[in-house]
Amino acid sequence: MRRRHLLSAVAAGALACALPVRAAKALPRVDVYKSPSCGCCTAWVEHLKAAGFPVNVVEVDDTTAMRRRHGLPERFGSCHTGIVGGYVVEGHVPAAEVKRLLVLKPRAIGIAVPGMPPGSPGMEVGGRQDPYDVFLIDTHGRETVFAHYPKS
Repeated sequence: MRRRHLLSAVAAGALACALPVRAAKALPRVDVYKSPSCGCCTAWVEHLKAAGFPVNVVEVDDTTAMRRRHGLPERFGSCHTGIVGGYVVEGHVPAAEVKRLLVLKPRAIGIAVPGMPPGSPGMEVGGRQDPYDVFLIDTHGRETVFAHYPKS
């Protein structure tokens, strides 16, 4: 009887190994509002796609209305606005921080990299890598540092 149990266990283990590995959960779509003529925004979209995000681009003349609609204070504005998982992602935010935001799910409006810092995704300028912060914007419009770049 022991031999039969052993053979059954071996067969079950082999079957389990032969089953396909469950696929990782797909990332949610990012809706990106950007100017039709902005090259750095297009480069940021490509950065998101390379990180596995499906992206829907909506070309607009001005992203201010989208920021205002979602309650993001204008001082955090940049050249494009993304919406993902109910959060605003403003400016040249690294995809890794977008993923971290979606895992942590803080009570917040979203995250932002104000301005257009050289070395941020989509703003690569030769080897230049200026330091910049990714801010978490709480529901009252206050910021805290969510990440600092370049990472040390």
